[in-house]
Amino acid sequence: MDKKISLRQRIRLAVQLCVTALTNGYVQGFVSGRIFSGPSKAYCVPGLNCYSCPGALGACPLGSLQAVLSNRNYRFAAYVVGFLLIVGAFFGRFVCGWLCPFGLVQDLLYKIPFVKKCRALPGDRWLRWIKYGLLAGFVILLPLFAVDAVGQGSPWFCKWICPSGTLMGGWPLAVLNEGLRAALGFLFAWKSALLILLLLLSVVVCRPFCRYLCPLGAIYGLFNPIALYRFRFDSHKCTHCGACQRACKVDLSPCLSPNSRECIRCGACLDVCPTGALSSTLSRKESSPS
Repeated sequence: MDKKISLRQRIRLAVQLCVTALTNGYVQGFVSGRIFSGPSKAYCVPGLNCYSCPGALGACPLGSLQAVLSNRNYRFAAYVVGFLLIVGAFFGRFVCGWLCPFGLVQDLLYKIPFVKKCRALPGDRWLRWIKYGLLAGFVILLPLFAVDAVGQGSPWFCKWICPSGTLMGGWPLAVLNEGLRAALGFLFAWKSALLILLLLLSVVVCRPFCRYLCPLGAIYGLFNPIALYRFRFDSHKCTHCGACQRACKVDLSPCLSPNSRECIRCGACLDVCPTGALSSTLSRKESSPS
């Protein structure tokens, strides 16, 4: 069983590393301190991936959505909304667990030994709702309605909160671009403090940003119960041993809610289930005994 678990997690880590390298692989950007502006920047990648990262070869769907909503010339983009609907319908929060670069950062930090790891923060049940508030307020409503004199809005979540943007875009550009470094002020300090707090929390609690703050995860989570890739639970096979919940890094009970909006589809619960009561829609179905 341990071999099976480690194999799945090794594969997941390899996929995360490959996706991060592919989506942020413009080496020249890191060398020159400039943002890649090639044609691929017009297309979204599935996970949270800052447009301003010097190595980013594609656009973040969350940033793209805000850019559209804040633009005075139009309030809807079929491409961005369609992209989110299609990716969500196929994968749900599988994107969070396997394809998001900032998810990888949190996973690696959680591997650092610490005196005591916490399964959740105090008030976890209520904190999980923050990301839906950020989605409604900072991603949709503020870009739409908090506009300047000429009707132009601002990407509020990217500007004031997104830690992925600070880590992958803000910090590298501040180090590499002297002109930009001279213009840094309160906003950069605020976002850096928020990022540092989340990085420190990630050592103690698994994926605090994904669980409590990520609007993109909130969007994909809505698709978990209906996505093409989802989990199945066979109550007849379940012995209620609790192994799946103990294995879940985000403190869920897969046997009670296999398609929870909070599940990032890491697959740890599938590995530890001793009776095969948990499976995915991509798993081979066992033939029923005659």
